[in-house]
Amino acid sequence: MSTYAPVPAFVDRKKYPGALILILAGHAAALAAVMMAKGYVPVSLIDPPTVVDLIKDPPPPPENPPPPQPDQRSTVDNPTKIIPTPLPNIPDVDTTPIPLPNNGQADIPRPDAHVTPMPPVRTGPRFLTREADVKPPYPPSKLREGEEATLKLRLSIDERGRVISVEPVGAADPVFLAAARKHVMARWRYQPATEDGRPVATTTTITLHFELDG
Repeated sequence: MSTYAPVPAFVDRKKYPGALILILAGHAAALAAVMMAKGYVPVSLIDPPTVVDLIKDPPPPPENPPPPQPDQRSTVDNPTKIIPTPLPNIPDVDTTPIPLPNNGQADIPRPDAHVTPMPPVRTGPRFLTREADVKPPYPPSKLREGEEATLKLRLSIDERGRVISVEPVGAADPVFLAAARKHVMARWRYQPATEDGRPVATTTTITLHFELDG
């Protein structure tokens, strides 16, 4: 039976510090020898790679640079909005020519054709008597009796505008009629009637009142 001498479990570090350092150095040397033998080199021991970026120099500017070209695009500062305008509704017009009678020849009146003459232009008489001469004098007998009358009279007027005839239209008192006839033929004047500008004789109808003042 073999007998082994007891090995101390630990060495007191305080009593043998040099021995501890030697032990650690030996382990480190052995580990380094193993790693060198396998070709392993710690990453921390390799110098990091150097990266070089090549920067190209800018090309030299041309001696006479060309002038800047204007913008060839078309621009409108204030565009106008075009509003469509509806076309007017123009009715269709028949342009077919209308045939003329007599093959387009104008109608020429024949010598024996009857032509209707134009009627003459006439104007009536116009009253020209002064206001003071309009009323005939009141018959004295009728004035005393207080009688009044209304006469409708037809007057004949010559080309000079004078009254040449006074005739009653309908019934008329003889006394009033005589007074009216005498005064009208003596005092009343007219501008004569005309026919195509020529003075002519004519007739007119009037109404004459004999009234008493109230």
